[in-house]
Amino acid sequence: MAKRNMSDKLRNLKEEKEGESLPAEQKVTLHEGEEIPGTAVNIAEEIIIGPEIDPNEAKPKPVPKQNRRGSKSVQAELEKAKELAEGNKEKYTRLLAEFDNMRARNEKESLEMGDRGAMEALKKILPVIDNLERALDSVGEEEKGPFEEGVEKIYKQLMDTLEDIGVKPMNAVGKEFDPTYHDAVIHEEDENQGENLVSEEMQKGYMFKNNVLRHAMVKVVN
Repeated sequence: MAKRNMSDKLRNLKEEKEGESLPAEQKVTLHEGEEIPGTAVNIAEEIIIGPEIDPNEAKPKPVPKQNRRGSKSVQAELEKAKELAEGNKEKYTRLLAEFDNMRARNEKESLEMGDRGAMEALKKILPVIDNLERALDSVGEEEKGPFEEGVEKIYKQLMDTLEDIGVKPMNAVGKEFDPTYHDAVIHEEDENQGENLVSEEMQKGYMFKNNVLRHAMVKVVN
């Protein structure tokens, strides 16, 4: 029994000496990414260690006034380029307008040349029409047979075709005499009619579109 008490005393004494040998504080050096087993502690503030940044260097440097819009020489070249562009734009606009006018003029001249050629051909057909009309007028209504009726149909078809291409008779009778369209071959007085009127058409006049294809030979009264 006495032996056991002695062992307990020796163990207690040893534990007291080990407790006294531990330091009150122990400095621990930590390296990034390294883990050291030990007592868990609470960190009140996290401090990130890195290269120091100068607050003045973090701000962008202002651009010098002389470089904000370029130097004077660059500005002068830019102004010259703008003036040249404006001049080229005016030249292009003027040339485009001249080209449009020339194209319209050429189209008009081409149409007029085509009309002149057509008028020359049509003028040669008009005497044939005159003779055809005289032949039909020489046959009375009671004398008309199938042959004359067939010729009348052909004549009507011919006149319809001419009208489709722009040829129309003037039908001057009853209209005021106009030297632009009429050639007066006979003058007479008639109290029953107005002044300067076409009383009779000696030869039919024709228009081709807006052009006089052939003047009408007319009798004018008063």
